[in-house]
Amino acid sequence: THQFHPSDALDHSFLRMIQQSKPKSGTSYPCTLSFTRNRCSSGFLQHRKAAQPSFGIDWATRHIAAISRYKSMKLSVSMFAVFCSAARVAAFAPGAMTRTAASSSVLANAGFQAAKPVMTRWMATVAPEAEAVDEVIELPTNEDDDLLRIRHSSAHVMAMAVQKIFPEAQVTIGPWIDNGFYYDFYFPETTDPDTGDKIEARKLSDADLKKIKKEMDKIISKGYPITREEVSREEAERRIKEINEPFKMEILEGLQEPITIYHIGDEWWDLCAGPHVESTNKIPRKAVQLQSVAGAYWRGDENREMLQRIYATAWKEPDQLKQYKKLLEEAKKRDHRMLGKKLDLFSIQEDAGGGLVFWHPKGSKVRKMIEDFWKDAHEDGGYDVVYTPHIANLNLWKTSGHFDFYRSDMFDQMDVENEAYQIKPMNCPFHCLMYKDELRSYRDLPIRWAELGTVYRYERSGTLHGLMRVRGFTQDDAHIYCLPEQLEDEIIGVLDLTEKILTRFGFDKYDIMLSTRPEKAVGSDEIWEAATTALEGALKRKGWEYAVDEGGGAFYGPKIDLKIRDAIGRQWQCSTVQCDFNLPERFGLEYVSADGTREQPIMVHRAIFGSLERFFGILTENCAGDFPFWLAPTQFKLLPVTDAVQDYCQDIAKKAKKAGIRVEVDRGNERLAKQIRNAEQQRVPIMAVVGVKEMESGRLAIRSRKLGDLGSFDVDDLISELASCAEDAVEMTTMGAVEEKND
Repeated sequence: THQFHPSDALDHSFLRMIQQSKPKSGTSYPCTLSFTRNRCSSGFLQHRKAAQPSFGIDWATRHIAAISRYKSMKLSVSMFAVFCSAARVAAFAPGAMTRTAASSSVLANAGFQAAKPVMTRWMATVAPEAEAVDEVIELPTNEDDDLLRIRHSSAHVMAMAVQKIFPEAQVTIGPWIDNGFYYDFYFPETTDPDTGDKIEARKLSDADLKKIKKEMDKIISKGYPITREEVSREEAERRIKEINEPFKMEILEGLQEPITIYHIGDEWWDLCAGPHVESTNKIPRKAVQLQSVAGAYWRGDENREMLQRIYATAWKEPDQLKQYKKLLEEAKKRDHRMLGKKLDLFSIQEDAGGGLVFWHPKGSKVRKMIEDFWKDAHEDGGYDVVYTPHIANLNLWKTSGHFDFYRSDMFDQMDVENEAYQIKPMNCPFHCLMYKDELRSYRDLPIRWAELGTVYRYERSGTLHGLMRVRGFTQDDAHIYCLPEQLEDEIIGVLDLTEKILTRFGFDKYDIMLSTRPEKAVGSDEIWEAATTALEGALKRKGWEYAVDEGGGAFYGPKIDLKIRDAIGRQWQCSTVQCDFNLPERFGLEYVSADGTREQPIMVHRAIFGSLERFFGILTENCAGDFPFWLAPTQFKLLPVTDAVQDYCQDIAKKAKKAGIRVEVDRGNERLAKQIRNAEQQRVPIMAVVGVKEMESGRLAIRSRKLGDLGSFDVDDLISELASCAEDAVEMTTMGAVEEKND
């Protein structure tokens, strides 16, 4: 299989040369060469049948010569990728030369000089599971107006179908969501007309969903016009009472005029602001699928009626639905909840309460690596790391405004010596108190404080979801206090740091939104304009494309939100940069300006991961549990063939641990094949098979989970290389080569 990056413009003669270089005798040498502007990686050529020993040499020589021609195109090509493949072919062929000799022959025939034997850096970035995924096709989003109309109209058609099949159903709301739409229905108890007995409220089943979809198809096929009508509040009330829809009456109470109604023919209507397609036959019925039924409380209030929510997806074309279903299947394989249990990373212990994360030893190792890198990157970026308490007097949260605005998301207070204390839902008020602890000069600014602060928020049990939605989580919080004229440079610094950190974890594709002043806001027009200009200026200096959400900012300041894209194309909201004119005023924060007057600093809220828990979940799903080498909980595992080498394995493990490598020694009570399988299932990147021969020679037979058997290496050289790979995270950028040390 040959895959070329379209923008690299490699010509057809090169492709034909590669294809023609394969033997025609039925011998199979499958190889994947992937060229991008950044790297060339090669799958190993595996010998399947008898072949001439010289085949690997000739094949590699021609490929290196061809690749050399294309280096003039400024493609960064790894010679190692091809020569290593050829060396393996030559070494495995009957009567083959050694791998080192094969390598030297390849380089010599291609016009290169091999000074010393080489040991390759074999850590790759992509998990085997991810490699099997088809090329990600970017699906449209709700920013596509046509798709939005299809989804909104599909929701109305579904509600109409439900009420046709189940006349007792009452409709509530039916909004569009990221990948489709949902509609909430209330099914009251009914009475049997013949016996007068009460009939329990209907519970929708999968069979009911099939009936509903069939009825939807009929409605779509009839091509009912979808029309808009403006009515007075009184007229809307009259019509709602006429059809006995109490939930619609509640919705009406919260609407501002004009009141609009959308009709599907003369058959059905609902309160709605639109938009919609012109008629039902504009909905591609084969691109609509009903997915599941879930419970939801009306208005999210557990004291109100329990509703039944039907989730569905809708697209512009059937092929998009097909692609979306593939992505759902792939997402199931990557589900962090399943992988967390399978790989023994974390758990949610229901005996302790929902939404509270228990980090197991392996997950804790990964988390520690994330935290250590985060702290080092911040200290290098001019931040000071701080720590603050987990609880505070309730008056602090009243001063900050959190108690007034976010009370429903906070846990109840606790009594401490007849005073109310609050477990913290946010870190920012603590940093404000620290700033206020002394009078600051303009020369002290900017001040940058960063904290991995664990916060606690009341989330209803129905909203909890693995690591993505929890009740206790650690925010990677930071606050900057700066002068107005420093703001743009500070935002640039934040964006640079965000890019540095996210790229380290393999996330380099972003969708960025700049949100501006809403109708209700604190702060003067001048400060809003200056802050918005600074944010926009920083984005332009970075050269990043962005969209503008007019009026979408927080009431306390404009903001930049950054979404990352994972390996299967999903978007995740992680990073945010927000200016705040509210808290400095509430806490009376000041600095002494150059002319001696006291001024209010600009405060910037900033998070890169959002929360460690959620980012860990995203990262786990992105790499399908196959963490990059520098993050893997166990990087290196020794597999003893016999009990006689157990002590030798323990000695090697001590050396590796001293070098900073996370290493384990298998107990050795299983057959070798089972040991290898167990290590691979636990996603261990590097394994070493250790027998008496290895113990006597001081070398190890190395196996890579991602690239297979790699051959024999000196213990000290191997440990040095593994430590170097871990420190540099080389698998995130390139596959290189380092010289093997000679005695």
